Amino acid sequence: MAAMAGAVRTAAVRGEQPGEIVPAPVHVAIIMDGNGRWAAARGLPRVAGHRAGAQAVRRAIEAAIRHDVQWLTLYAFSSENWRRPAGEVRDLTGLLRHYLRHEVAELAAQGVRLRFIGELTRFDADIQAELLRAERETAANTRLNLVIALSYGARAEIIDTARRIAAVVQAGRLDPATIDEAVFAAAMATAGIPDPDLILRTSGEQRLSNFLLWQAAYAELMFLDVLWPEFGESHFAAALAEFARRERRFGARPG
Repeated sequence: MAAMAGAVRTAAVRGEQPGEIVPAPVHVAIIMDGNGRWAAARGLPRVAGHRAGAQAVRRAIEAAIRHDVQWLTLYAFSSENWRRPAGEVRDLTGLLRHYLRHEVAELAAQGVRLRFIGELTRFDADIQAELLRAERETAANTRLNLVIALSYGARAEIIDTARRIAAVVQAGRLDPATIDEAVFAAAMATAGIPDPDLILRTSGEQRLSNFLLWQAAYAELMFLDVLWPEFGESHFAAALAEFARRERRFGARPG
């Protein structure tokens, strides 16, 4: 993966050359990792890392808009994050509450449409209401579709989908022989959302951590050696430049 990091750094230089046109993926998904390590390296509490990470979220959204990416999915809070110390969970949900109350209007003004996936009922009632309000107030926007994964786990999503389909079969409304990938995908929380073309993970860790396992089947994966609070325009541009150089065959032979 050292070669990957070097390629991405080189692409950052090339991606910033005036007039260079790099085809953008339709859907970029990001595993935002490294807030805690960023804070620890500076002798700061973890919540400071999460606050700095919120600034990186703004930069990622702005970069996606600038590079004409149509869909951006951010892994903001995993189902496993509920196991963290109670104080950190309060900090995270508090930041989410603040973000929903104070940032949605700006996102709406930028033409961003918000959508949330995950076990949203695990959040407090006021946060659930804010999530619904954010989706409703941005529903007509078309500049960028922003999907936020909250209390999300891909395995739970797949299990829930199987249960929903099983219930339809049990009710006699679906023949099991007709179940295929399209039927299954249409029953998932991400129905109507294109599969990600590119999945990025910051902090140098190289795993998906239960994120979009079904949808990631043919995604290009990149692991960036940068902590999330330091992520910015140059990293996004570099990843897009690297994506443009890759040959996506979807299981077919090279052309």
